[in-house]
Amino acid sequence: MKKEILKMFKEANGEFVSGENLSQALNCSRTAIWKHIEELREEGYEFEAVRRSGYRLLSIPDVPYPAEVKEGLQTTSLGQEVHFFPTIDSTQHKAHGLAKEGAKEGTVVIADEQVGGKGRLGRVWHSPPGTGIALSILLRPQLELHRCPQLTLLAAVAIVEAIQEETNLPAQIKWPNDVLLNGKKICGILTELNAESDRINYLIIGIGINVNTPSFPEEIGQIATSLMLEKQAPIRRVKLVQNFLEKLERLYQLYLTEGFAPIKRRWESHAISIGKRVIIRQISGMMTGLALGIDDDGVLLVQKDDGNIEKVYSADIELG
Repeated sequence: MKKEILKMFKEANGEFVSGENLSQALNCSRTAIWKHIEELREEGYEFEAVRRSGYRLLSIPDVPYPAEVKEGLQTTSLGQEVHFFPTIDSTQHKAHGLAKEGAKEGTVVIADEQVGGKGRLGRVWHSPPGTGIALSILLRPQLELHRCPQLTLLAAVAIVEAIQEETNLPAQIKWPNDVLLNGKKICGILTELNAESDRINYLIIGIGINVNTPSFPEEIGQIATSLMLEKQAPIRRVKLVQNFLEKLERLYQLYLTEGFAPIKRRWESHAISIGKRVIIRQISGMMTGLALGIDDDGVLLVQKDDGNIEKVYSADIELG
């Protein structure tokens, strides 16, 4: 009902809509209309009420409610089903549950606040309410298992290009799953897989973006930033989510039809570490070298000081 009420107000383009017209169109009482409008007000929608004129929608909150994310979204699958939570422990955890219940490909779980978010290697992801984007996307690709890490790189390209388009900020990718601005982290990507020995059941891509975060805890303030801090202006979260989903779907379709090669070229064009010395930290130890790029599987190629080229499948990377 609230979705239909919002649709009528948006179609009115800022003009008044009478309670009587609303009740007739939606086949409910004017008291019910008033109750739904009050619920919308509690969600952040601002209305003006004038006797004998009705109601007028004044402003829409920048909260990724399903109705806002889906309105005007130019995708065929990604984001066509959206589950929103004001507060959640982890969008990844919820997405896994939905996937096991049979949710279709493209289902999105998004939260205004995430209290148990995690990054790669189990690290905590800082997600205060009303400031960032915390979402997870369900995919069901028919791929060989070894190709799945390529989808993390694909998602990074979609995020960087969406940020650049929405903010004009020079976001860059740091292998394998970070997006940086001016050397500080603004986004992390976590890809989790549910598979059997010979096939993928499903895959969840989780992203966390620091959008309008005004400050960070002291322990991460030197390594993290937000789009608002870099732009010195607030960024519309809903528009960024829509742009990201549209770009991700186009890249995903390109990947499924043409393979990783076109994604690889775009990834390397946005990569911050290509041609630079890097410090590689792995469980087996540390090494330094020159980052040459990635191979056709998305593996990082590093030329060590002795001239040998090492393939790096998983590691923490620092720019030397």
